[in-house]
Amino acid sequence: MSDTAELETEEPPIGQATIIYLGPAAPHWEIRAVFGEREVMDSFRDRVNARLLLLPPHDPQFRRNRERVNRDGERERIVVEWDLGYPEDEPSEG
Repeated sequence: MSDTAELETEEPPIGQATIIYLGPAAPHWEIRAVFGEREVMDSFRDRVNARLLLLPPHDPQFRRNRERVNRDGERERIVVEWDLGYPEDEPSEG
């Protein structure tokens, strides 16, 4: 297990993508490549779109697919940032 952590610290990311929630009307998502080879980022964008195409953030399936997207990014050394249009770090009170 520590081998994986060491490997991640040694190898720099090959790309970065920002995934932006556009709103309740489909398409819900825009995937923007910040940096990285075009072919790699286009391929990643296609896979992310396949996972998120019809899922708004409040859909229960979104949480599972978001984790899959994050794992795909880690495996491929692509930094993934999410912009859902609201702060996620703040605990919701209610």
